[in-house]
Amino acid sequence: MNYSSAALMALLVHIIIHFNVIRNTHYRKEQPSAKAYRWMILSVGAFYVFDALWGVLYSARLTQAVAFDTMLYFLSMGATMFFWTRFVVLYLGEKNRFTKAISIIGCLLISMIAVLLIINLFTPVMFWFDESGVYHAGNLRYAILLIQILLFILASVYLMATLPKTESKDRKHHIAIAISGITVAAMDILQVIFPLQPFYSIGCLLGTCIIHTFVVGDMEYDRRIELEEMLRREAQQEKELGSAKQLAYTDSLTGVKSSHAYVEIEKQVDQRITDDDIREFGVVVFDLNGLKEINDTKGHDAGNQYIQGGCRIICEHFKHSPVFRIGGDEFVAFLEGEDFRNRKIILAAFETQIDENVRSGGPVVASGMAVFRHGKDNSYRRVFERADQRMYDRKGVLKAMD
Repeated sequence: MNYSSAALMALLVHIIIHFNVIRNTHYRKEQPSAKAYRWMILSVGAFYVFDALWGVLYSARLTQAVAFDTMLYFLSMGATMFFWTRFVVLYLGEKNRFTKAISIIGCLLISMIAVLLIINLFTPVMFWFDESGVYHAGNLRYAILLIQILLFILASVYLMATLPKTESKDRKHHIAIAISGITVAAMDILQVIFPLQPFYSIGCLLGTCIIHTFVVGDMEYDRRIELEEMLRREAQQEKELGSAKQLAYTDSLTGVKSSHAYVEIEKQVDQRITDDDIREFGVVVFDLNGLKEINDTKGHDAGNQYIQGGCRIICEHFKHSPVFRIGGDEFVAFLEGEDFRNRKIILAAFETQIDENVRSGGPVVASGMAVFRHGKDNSYRRVFERADQRMYDRKGVLKAMD
């Protein structure tokens, strides 16, 4: 049971330290080295499980169960080696003879373990249990461990050899991965000498902890900084887009909302009508009288001032409603809330001032209002057309007064 206790303790520490790696999806979606690292962590966790079970089953002398668990033990051990070499190769990002060689050896090793375990079902070449249920290691089991040891050492030596041409910020990472390989190799050697002790579990725990502390920790920090910078850029871009949108949605001459904004609100209101999300609103259409004559006789600057003056009167009266300039001398006010409830009073006051302007020579603005009829009007356009017709009626009245 002491054997299982050590493996179980290693499993618990492994889960605590690498919980984010096991749980987080970004290790599945990011660069290949991150995915290989996550698979290495998962395979090491599986190895701990089979290692812990091995001690329990072996103590209970459940020979068939422990034999099956031993097969899974060797497969998960091979998987840890395979994904460790994958991680190293992908992390280095180099394609040369050596990285290809250790990749091939890693693949061959796990394939060899699988084949030998199948053979072991018929001929004990990896391990066997005698009649008393005592475990015996076969020669090929030692051969597999020696290949693992050699692969760990060769990869670690290569990592150290690449230090001179490695950027300073990455040297610590290379050293840490190399030390992790040497550590696991050392524990593998002890596992060869003492086959019934959990040295490989200890080696995996130490090796993964070293990588997590000195490599993955830095990678996660760099990723967090990168994400923060990306969020900062997105916020800046959103701010810039918002400013650009604000400019596009604001009429440069009058400061009220532009025709682009008017198109948007028309779409929004149509959608609200379709969703039965709006019950009452009003539309007031405005048109300036006499703008063409002013432009022809006094020039466009005077015409612009006339437009600004007319717009100012509209905004003074419909102060709680969005006002849109939808053409050269055409405006629309969209009424909801307070202005909608007081629409008749506001429009009467507005028309009174316009009547006074006819006599005093101020801007003359024709207006027409219509109200949404729930259940009858199926679009914003229907309301606008009624308001537009009333505006033309009012326009005729104002011309007759002039």
